[in-house]
Amino acid sequence: MGRILDMLPELLTCEPHNDIYPLLDFLLNEVEIPYHHVQKSILRCPRLLVSSIENRLRPALCYLRELGFVGRHSLTCQTTLLLISSVEDTLMPKVEFLTGLGFTRAEVSKMVLRSPGLLTYSVANNLVPKLDFFLNEMNRDVAELKRFPQFFSFSLEGRIKPRYAMLVRLGLSLPLQEMLQVSDGGFDSMLLELRFSQLEV
Repeated sequence: MGRILDMLPELLTCEPHNDIYPLLDFLLNEVEIPYHHVQKSILRCPRLLVSSIENRLRPALCYLRELGFVGRHSLTCQTTLLLISSVEDTLMPKVEFLTGLGFTRAEVSKMVLRSPGLLTYSVANNLVPKLDFFLNEMNRDVAELKRFPQFFSFSLEGRIKPRYAMLVRLGLSLPLQEMLQVSDGGFDSMLLELRFSQLEV
């Protein structure tokens, strides 16, 4: 509570019946978050407590459901933070960016369902620089991003560039998932195995 109130001191003056209870009702009955997960949703995204249901949360919920966040892909306590996003200023630009790469709306839906974080990244500061490196430095086919959209969730400077540079230096190539998803130790072990297999040929 201390952390939340420090972030959102306006909560100290809110009226629970008018401000908090409607949010709880929205999360439980419209988003259909299980009761025992509501606390996790709020801890993960305290701004839910001060976001307008009518102007922000419900429009975002409707848009996300159109994208496919329904059924087994319904929002969870891990992804309810997407609800505080503006449809026009945050969610739609990400979808338009991905469709602009040549993906269909159905393909984009599958991508964001596999990697919901795509909808939270800045187009200018995150998606565009990584795409530029992917296309112009790595010379990869954009279709590979459809198979592994999590590419955009990795740090460009901290993981993508260093690992790609190491592969180039060793004359090796790996699918994106193998290149990025393993730990640093796992990546080093994989490179050793690849080098040994080359020597045995």
